[in-house]
Amino acid sequence: MMAAATATAHAENLLTGWDYYARLGYNIGGTAPVGIPATIRSMNSYKLQPNFTLGLDVSKPLKGNWGVMIGLHSENKGMKVDATVKNYHMVMTKGGDEIEGYYTGNLVTECEEWMLTLPVLATYRVHKNVMLKAGPYVSYVSTRVFKGYVYDGYLRRMVPVGEKIEMGNTEESRGTYDFSEHMRRIQVGIDVGADWQFSRRWGAYADLQWGLNGIHKSSFKTIEQTLYPIFGTFGVMYKLK
Repeated sequence: MMAAATATAHAENLLTGWDYYARLGYNIGGTAPVGIPATIRSMNSYKLQPNFTLGLDVSKPLKGNWGVMIGLHSENKGMKVDATVKNYHMVMTKGGDEIEGYYTGNLVTECEEWMLTLPVLATYRVHKNVMLKAGPYVSYVSTRVFKGYVYDGYLRRMVPVGEKIEMGNTEESRGTYDFSEHMRRIQVGIDVGADWQFSRRWGAYADLQWGLNGIHKSSFKTIEQTLYPIFGTFGVMYKLK
């Protein structure tokens, strides 16, 4: 009986003292190599996408100012960019034929990922209303899109001095690509951020999520650089309990 009572007391202690937060945020960022390679010459445009995060987090103080936070977030992270590249290794389709080589010209990429993310963060309260947080996350990506097209350029088939294939700026004359099936289902990374509780219930937050593995599988070699998901999130939170 005493053992059962002790176990019950420990379980009740573990379940008490938790704070519950609902979050709504907007993600801005993209998938990019670490360090811009010489093959990417310029960024012509970046279009904001409907990248929203809806999440539920629980946090608990542990010792002193330290604590822990665990969450479950439904997220959309995407980008659409137009860049100028030179001698960029690509595989694309033009006129129904698949061609491979080194592309010079303009390139438009659209990436979209819908995912469920589980962050496990250490927290540190620097003020009664301000809490810093950092730790790992793991995401399961349910929807994967990585596609685009090239225009106003040319591809050298197979080698940098190979046959020259011109790319125009109409749907019929440009090349297209779709690498969605080569994207990972599981992503891991680091989340660093801060929460600010500016009223009894409402607050604001900012986070930076940096992926530690690329969005494509390690067997995917068409794009020479590893592309990491790097996104900042800004939003509001509501303290449920």
